[in-house]
Amino acid sequence: MPAMRAGDTELSLYGVGLQRWRHIFKVYVAGLYLGPGVQASAALTDVPKRLEIEYLHGIRARDFVLAIKQAIARNVEPGALAKLQPAIAHLCALYEDIGPGDRYALTYWPGAGTELTKNGRSLGVVGDAEFARALFAIWLGPKPLDEELKADLLGLR
Repeated sequence: MPAMRAGDTELSLYGVGLQRWRHIFKVYVAGLYLGPGVQASAALTDVPKRLEIEYLHGIRARDFVLAIKQAIARNVEPGALAKLQPAIAHLCALYEDIGPGDRYALTYWPGAGTELTKNGRSLGVVGDAEFARALFAIWLGPKPLDEELKADLLGLR
């Protein structure tokens, strides 16, 4: 899908990448959508954005929770992390088990928060701009899950 709507904003596909575990096993394909005129350097700022992920294997909800907590902690200072704990807990409570072909999407709207959807069904909206920055940093931040995936999502290679 080259474009999609997030509220009143049309988001365009900016980059696509494949996440591999230990550089061997294909885990998921992800696409980053950004608003008009938003450049890669501004992807973690207070702008509309969406990360859509299609999973190639089943993953249990508890594994998402563990991975999210660890990945956010890698990209956030300890003081800021403590402040984000309620939003992290809220998001983690929304995750469900998924199977191959299922899709999660995280869509951030300035002033509204980050919506988690599973296969197009809204599971809830969480946090503010600071939380969105920490959450999207999992893939786009200074210590992402995978540098190659980050480069692909940001159109840097």
